Amino acid sequence: MSRPTSSTTVARPDLAAMVWEFIEKQENFIADKVMPYFAVAEQSGNYPVIPIEAMAETPGDVSRRPRGGYSRGDWEFEMDNYSCSENGHEEPVDRVEAKLYARYFDAEMIAAQRAMGIVRRVHEKRVADMLFNASNFSATSLTHEWDDATNATPIDDVNAGRTAVRETIGIEPNTLIIAHSTFLDLGLCDQIVNRIKYTYPDVKKGELSRQLLAAALGVNQVLVGGGLYNSSKKGQSASLSNFWSNEYAMLCVTSDSPDITTPCIGRTFRWDADTPENQVVESYYEDAIRSDIVRCREHTDEEIITSGAAYLMDNVTT
Repeated sequence: MSRPTSSTTVARPDLAAMVWEFIEKQENFIADKVMPYFAVAEQSGNYPVIPIEAMAETPGDVSRRPRGGYSRGDWEFEMDNYSCSENGHEEPVDRVEAKLYARYFDAEMIAAQRAMGIVRRVHEKRVADMLFNASNFSATSLTHEWDDATNATPIDDVNAGRTAVRETIGIEPNTLIIAHSTFLDLGLCDQIVNRIKYTYPDVKKGELSRQLLAAALGVNQVLVGGGLYNSSKKGQSASLSNFWSNEYAMLCVTSDSPDITTPCIGRTFRWDADTPENQVVESYYEDAIRSDIVRCREHTDEEIITSGAAYLMDNVTT
């Protein structure tokens, strides 16, 4: 696609597709899997939530007598609301510099990677700060930290969480969210290794895959938050920090179903009229600085849908 020759903004789906694939491989983001994007027609509005009591209702008698009617429900949807706000970042690409370094790298591609990376990292941090948060969820403190390989009981801890979520909303949690260092710790836990070593004798301690760990813990998937961000101020040496704290782990219900009433921990509402893709990449030319401006933006709101769909554990790491 040719570069813009004026200040008119041009959509760049070509850049978006290539950059998205690159970032997916490099950054280890999980926010869009924990709280999947859900397109909405309005910038703000209401969405329906089925109350748990309606899902688990059990009338005393559902028998039908001749010429009589059937038992009927009279429950109503509960309504919650969302309000999308715009987030975005721009990177200038000086046309002189782009020509000077063209044989070394594609300056426009680098700019798009930086812009999208920043937008997605901020999104990742918002979701991580929302979920790994004892102010939003009642946290259960573990007796034995999961980095204590000999004494840790992660299977028992997860089973307790599975029972708690099931008895709260009537649905088994399907996802465990953990930090990267926690994933490494669990691969060394005796209780985990002892459960799988007879079925998979070739697996070495400390080298478990996420699929094997999920099977050992009785969940569909283990999402490992491996993303990092620079927590230093501008001008200071980089100090990389984890989005997802190893102090916490969360067992929860996730869903990417198109049915918004499906119980799950949360969604990222995306205003489709302004952001027809998860992240929009576009560019325009700014004559005053003789630069192409590459922009990435999204119009979204992250909302916890079913608070009872999560079981937060703390004291996960010593």
